[in-house]
Amino acid sequence: MSLEELPAPNVGARLRVARETAGLTQADAASSIDIARTTLVAIEKGQRRIRTDELQRLARRYQTSVNALLRHESVSLDLVPRFRKLSTVSDHATDSAARLLTDLVQAEVELENTLGITRTRNDPPERPLMPGDVHAQAETNATELRHWLGLGLSPVRDLVNLLELDLGVRVYVRPLDSRVSGLFAYDEEVGACMLLNANHPHERRTQTGGHELGHFGSSRRKPDILHLNERESSREERYANAFARAFLTPAHTVMLRFQDLTAGASRLTRRHIILLAHTFGVSREAMVRRLEELGLTKPGTWDWFQANGGITDEQARQVLGDLAAVDTGKMEAERPTTLRLNLLAAEAWRQGLLSEGQLARLLRLSRVELREILDDGEIEGVEADGMSKLPH
Repeated sequence: MSLEELPAPNVGARLRVARETAGLTQADAASSIDIARTTLVAIEKGQRRIRTDELQRLARRYQTSVNALLRHESVSLDLVPRFRKLSTVSDHATDSAARLLTDLVQAEVELENTLGITRTRNDPPERPLMPGDVHAQAETNATELRHWLGLGLSPVRDLVNLLELDLGVRVYVRPLDSRVSGLFAYDEEVGACMLLNANHPHERRTQTGGHELGHFGSSRRKPDILHLNERESSREERYANAFARAFLTPAHTVMLRFQDLTAGASRLTRRHIILLAHTFGVSREAMVRRLEELGLTKPGTWDWFQANGGITDEQARQVLGDLAAVDTGKMEAERPTTLRLNLLAAEAWRQGLLSEGQLARLLRLSRVELREILDDGEIEGVEADGMSKLPH
């Protein structure tokens, strides 16, 4: 689009996001093109239309292009300031994770817009926290959501798949600093977004996803960052943790499975815990904590296991054998970007909608990395030439 076609507030919003993405203050950006900071403030608010030469210089300063700023399909979204408002966000690790989530969402939405794709969203009913016991409310709400999704009381074998396909959540599994378990943000335009740490075990990511799902259902307009071993510092966090336990390990199903596995046994063994944890796709610690919570074993059981050698991964492999699942999420996270973004990018390039340079800037990849993605897409395209076309 030309500069004149876009309303001044839209141009200003895109410039603000580009500036914040570049990590510049308003004073720095204004100084770089020889205008007053107050003038740049007015431009970003849409109160003063930017001139063409100013736009060109700002685009260079922000390490982007005028075309990227004015393209009809481009997205003005920056989640970082929302996370910075949280009192828990004070280090480089959380800032980097918030920036990564923004970049992934922006790229995915812009590619969807370019290709004319409308993502299906299925936001669950919102249940704000009520006065009283948050644990009881979490149990009730988790059961309600399970029935709403048609899950009944069956174990959830793949939470990421459920979040993406059943609820339309944008879920990304990427390597993060070990201290950050996951992030959640909700935007009216793009929907719910989650970022899970690929460096954490699959079971830990599942619990993080359940925790963030609790926020999605109760306080979705407030972003959340979950840190590893974070203490429950608020009612919202206590609720989210309780919701995750109730959603992933529904009480009735846990009780039935516990009775089946321990029938005839006089003691709770490591084998029982390993099989139960595998059934529900959660960590061994989470499983024991849930048994304690439901009164199926005495308080302090997990601490006893820890004091007596723990329950190791090797022991789990011996018990599960071939049942031990390969962590496909961790394998996919080794790519420079997500599988879905790769497919969208390759299709946009194949249709001639975006150039290699535009895609490289959008995905924040080098030309070499992008070329590998496009080459893979070309191979798949050649193989698909003889196949039936998809209906649209």
